Amino acid sequence: MAEIKNEIVQHFGVISQGEWTRELNLVSWNGRKELYDIRGWADDHAKCSKGINLNKTELKSLRDILNKMEL
Repeated sequence: MAEIKNEIVQHFGVISQGEWTRELNLVSWNGRKELYDIRGWADDHAKCSKGINLNKTELKSLRDILNKMEL
């Protein structure tokens, strides 16, 4: 199985901490265009859990949905 490479281009913040630290980052996977990424990371960022990638339009849609919610 080929190794998956990632580069965290920009770190925006930590969403939660536990066994993994769930973060919002801008990540390039295997040299591709950067995407906004929500997933859990090990402390040294050497390993990560499954997550979700969003382009800028999708991230804005998510923001709009969250802003409409009564939390």
